Amino acid sequence: MKPFLIYLFLINAIGFLLMLIDKRKAKKKKWRIPEATLMGVAALGGSIGSLFGMYAFRHKTLHKKFTVGIPVILIVQLAIAFAIVCILPK
Repeated sequence: MKPFLIYLFLINAIGFLLMLIDKRKAKKKKWRIPEATLMGVAALGGSIGSLFGMYAFRHKTLHKKFTVGIPVILIVQLAIAFAIVCILPK
């Protein structure tokens, strides 16, 4: 269980930092992080960090793909976690 929690912490930190990095690059009109990468990190378990980063840095908040997509990913992840912990037999 501990390695999984470490993984979740790291992937969420990465999601948060990617939003910061992409926002800074956008302001400087430099090469950007692909949207697929940002969504992929969220899908791999970093949805909470990505969501916090999105609103902390006001980044991608006008894109429905992100304002709807990342919360949907989070809800699906929470439902899977609930099923694993509470519903599936031990």
